[in-house]
Amino acid sequence: MKRKETINEFYANHGKEYPKAGQFNIYRREEFACDSTSLPPNRRDFYKISMITKGTGIISYADKAIKIDRPSITFLNPLIPYSWEPNSEDQAGYFCLFTEDFVKTALKNESLSQSPLFKVGGNQVFFPSDESLKLLKNVFESMFREIKSEYTNKYDLLRSYVQIIIHEAMKMQPPETFYQPVNASERTTTLFLELLERQFPIDAPSQIMKLKTANEFAVQLNVHTNTLNRALKESTGKTTTEWIAERMTKEAKALLQFSNWDIAEVAYSLGFEHSSNFITFFKKQTDITPLQFRKEIGASNFQPVE
Repeated sequence: MKRKETINEFYANHGKEYPKAGQFNIYRREEFACDSTSLPPNRRDFYKISMITKGTGIISYADKAIKIDRPSITFLNPLIPYSWEPNSEDQAGYFCLFTEDFVKTALKNESLSQSPLFKVGGNQVFFPSDESLKLLKNVFESMFREIKSEYTNKYDLLRSYVQIIIHEAMKMQPPETFYQPVNASERTTTLFLELLERQFPIDAPSQIMKLKTANEFAVQLNVHTNTLNRALKESTGKTTTEWIAERMTKEAKALLQFSNWDIAEVAYSLGFEHSSNFITFFKKQTDITPLQFRKEIGASNFQPVE
């Protein structure tokens, strides 16, 4: 199973050393070998906003390949596999990288949850007008100044700059491309399902599913557990626990089929302290044990032990 490229590997591929301090970093494209470094198709474990002001290339994500031949801005998140192939040597612009710690709930508020930064489908590449381009350049330059400052709350201010960039992009796409929830239940459901999906795929045994219960999701969404359950039941006909169990089972099947991890490693990555608990859960969901599932799909060249 192909794992995500880490932020450390991203820096190494560009001949740079990862600056471990900070949740957010910003660069000029011309200073980061963007004209000579191709990025292979893969997911990354960080967020990236990239604005090209000069240069050409092809960016591919999901099932789309877009030729960049004029100023553009691109939004990428850990759920989106993408690649970049430069085809001109004179590249200029900006990009910023940031981690999940930087995002927090405040940045991903209700109106921005449907933005190009956080959505998996829809548009991730935009071509700004001259007026928008001027505004965006000023915002990126402001972020450069702020990241170097000693201001105690500079990361809060940087989040505000990121919000301005996102809102400017949202104005560039037609309103009908946005999902418009009609009530509180649908809004809550949308946020829950996106939060659930962001935990996957699991790429390494050391990557542990952090949110596993209805209460844990409710805390993250700042609602009562009963409110979350009612919203999901009203919108989808399923409870929070049913959604979590279904998604965990789907991921368990993928790991059992496509990885060579043993049962204990799969169990641990899904948040089960003991493999026996995982076996019980999996059998309840599928009527067979994990080992039986592996044997049935014929995807075992080793002898996993239950």
